[in-house]
Amino acid sequence: MHRRLPRSRAVLAGILIASAALGLAACSGTGGTAATTAPASATTAPSAQQLPPIMADLKTVDGTTVSVPLDNVIVLTGDTADFTHWTAKIEDPNVVSFTPGKDDGSAQFNPGLSPITTGTTKVTLDNSASGAHVAFTVEVTPKK
Repeated sequence: MHRRLPRSRAVLAGILIASAALGLAACSGTGGTAATTAPASATTAPSAQQLPPIMADLKTVDGTTVSVPLDNVIVLTGDTADFTHWTAKIEDPNVVSFTPGKDDGSAQFNPGLSPITTGTTKVTLDNSASGAHVAFTVEVTPKK
């Protein structure tokens, strides 16, 4: 006499058998896991990749417009002597914020601007050590 399993047990038994078969198939093969393991680049979403910062040279940025996506930053370069002495006046502080340059003894960090929201604002930079003055516009665009 042949007994029938209740439907839920039959489905569960089928799932267990299929899982075991897949497990064995994943273990078999010729020479390793290359065929079953996706490369790291394939599993990384494009939006998770870090964008390179927007570089703005303090010697040439005066009078220009610098565009920066909302998910990026502007690094102010070109002043290796007095980079810690820059201050900023931002016309609309809701659009970008200023980070001063610093030297912590083990590394030097250029001053920069970080987007807060999309929009446009004028930025004026002054260097108390060199007397340099730079004014330009920053346009914050949506994320890329």
